[in-house]
Amino acid sequence: RVLILDEATSSLDSESEVLIQQAMERLMVGRTTLVIAHRLSTVRALDRLLVFDRGRIVEEGSHDQLIRLNGGIYRRLFERQALELTKGLVI
Repeated sequence: RVLILDEATSSLDSESEVLIQQAMERLMVGRTTLVIAHRLSTVRALDRLLVFDRGRIVEEGSHDQLIRLNGGIYRRLFERQALELTKGLVI
């Protein structure tokens, strides 16, 4: 069974996003799940992340692995989103 989630939390406020993420976790049990997201909080807990740039996979790994890549795209995006959240600006 395959579940595809395309920008499932992109236009939600933080409170609604948490509720949707909890529901997504329940839906993903026992399924192969493809999650397409720009909000990294949506994909943080997934087993394997693929980072695309111009249609090509440029990074692959877990959140913890990708966050350790100095100069990596995922790390730069994560740092940017974290900074914007601390300023009260949500992407």
